[in-house]
Amino acid sequence: MKVTDQVREVLKVTTFETPNNTTRKSETVPSNVRDEQLPAVSFPVNQPADQATRVAPQATTLFNSTVSNTTSVTSPNTPPSDDGLRVSDFADPVSEIVYENNSTAKNSSKQEASGSSFAQNILEGSRMSNSHANFIPTGENKKKRISRKNGIPKPKLKAPTALSFSKRTRADSRTKNEVGFMPPDQALLYAKHEIQNAPTVIDDPDLHPPVFRNVSTFKRSYELMENILKVYIYPDGERPIFHTPELKGIYASEGWFMKLMEENRQFVVKDPEKAHLFYLPYGSHQLELALYVPNSHNMHPLSIYLRDYVNTIASKYRFWNRTRGADHFLVACHDWGPYTTKEHEELCHNTVKALCNADLSEGFFVRGKDVSLPETTIRTPKRPLRYLGGRPVSQRSILAFFAGNMHGRVRPVLLKYWSDKDEDMKIYGPLPNRVSRQMSYVQHMKSSKFCICPMGYEVNSPRIVEAIYNECVPVIIADNFVLPFDDILNWSEFSVVVAEKDIPKLKDILMAIPLRRYIALQKNVKQVQKHFLWHSKPVKYDIFHMILHSAGGDALCDGKIMVDGNEIRAWCCRCKMP
Repeated sequence: MKVTDQVREVLKVTTFETPNNTTRKSETVPSNVRDEQLPAVSFPVNQPADQATRVAPQATTLFNSTVSNTTSVTSPNTPPSDDGLRVSDFADPVSEIVYENNSTAKNSSKQEASGSSFAQNILEGSRMSNSHANFIPTGENKKKRISRKNGIPKPKLKAPTALSFSKRTRADSRTKNEVGFMPPDQALLYAKHEIQNAPTVIDDPDLHPPVFRNVSTFKRSYELMENILKVYIYPDGERPIFHTPELKGIYASEGWFMKLMEENRQFVVKDPEKAHLFYLPYGSHQLELALYVPNSHNMHPLSIYLRDYVNTIASKYRFWNRTRGADHFLVACHDWGPYTTKEHEELCHNTVKALCNADLSEGFFVRGKDVSLPETTIRTPKRPLRYLGGRPVSQRSILAFFAGNMHGRVRPVLLKYWSDKDEDMKIYGPLPNRVSRQMSYVQHMKSSKFCICPMGYEVNSPRIVEAIYNECVPVIIADNFVLPFDDILNWSEFSVVVAEKDIPKLKDILMAIPLRRYIALQKNVKQVQKHFLWHSKPVKYDIFHMILHSAGGDALCDGKIMVDGNEIRAWCCRCKMP
């Protein structure tokens, strides 16, 4: 039966209340009753997908409980209320007229899921708090011109649909418009609900499921991040320690993130009242260069400086004290990054720290709150993707390769057992000139099956990302190291982790990996590569967005902002873990 035929059938049995509180049955609803007596409920018609309609706030009660013997239908031209929210945009298209009475209760029950009423209440609370008027012109009023001069925006028509949160299968541009009108706390409650009901991702050309812990929740949380997340950057702080990005060298990750964050217009807001997160734009390497006295072995002045900065913004702005810094985050790639926070208790324990030195054993990095930051070496800032790529598996003749300076506890042990001991194991200190003249460091990586990535002074190493850039399977040797984006990525599918005590058995461990398994690992390295790339302008799913996704979600997970007795958790909130 066509929709138009359904409408005729419904109108034949439609009942309504007259001004005298009596019930009548009619084929046509009188205009005076339609305009004044009945709440408006929308039904789908064959209109283009980019059109929209609005539903009066009081009408949404019809979607929560069964209302017998009363049905009303709005005109397709019904304009929106001026709160900027479209109930129909949160819904799934339905092929039947949606109305509530005893005979259609089965239809209604299919539309609702267990969690939909909670998210609906969030939407309704936002609509009521933001709405300037609940006027929906019908009858003769609908012929009047609606303009911004009257305080009501021009309507955007769309096929009406039933209200349903839990069945939404994807995010689109409408989400940003809808949720953008919500206060930050209500938007986060909505995000929490959406992630809990994330649709299953079966085939996404942009995401490779094996490299993720949970690709479905990651995709949905990423979409919500794009549409909801707002960040405020404190303008305070003296250069060069603050607001001076360093784009070259092994500490480039913190500089590139700072640069792209301060240039960003999608996430950054000038009004801190609209922000979900607050970024502390300092450079840990710049802090060392400015304040550390060489050979003094004293990092205390660095910690004091950062402590005083936090105390300054806490006294100048109200946002730090609101959550004791739990919705603030910093990005630091210097080995000393964790130690520079120790003089301020709230900064050290509450603030989310994105750190290259993600060492669980020292007590600064907290797994599940802080973020393991990839350490990327950028040699040419104007060409950050230089040397990207590697040879196919058939042309990788070297089993394992390492070359580097001898510092830390692991590298001397590695050389003790494998330097000049086996033709298949190319293990060096600094790459000898006799070797580099025949094959450079980069060429070695591109020609090796496995690239050995032992820790240095600290657990982190830039060789991990270098290996991924050169499509070489990284072999990570660093006990107590939390791998980059460990809350999102499944490292067992594109790397090999070897305990420090197993260094003497390193070749046996690598040779025991079947060829088919190695090919899968190497393929996944190429697939995961996009998540570690810096671009002069951020690209979807790149390292900039991955850092923001993890830092943003983790910050709000522990922010513990309460709304109506509900603790707000972010779009990630450990849902990234299996």
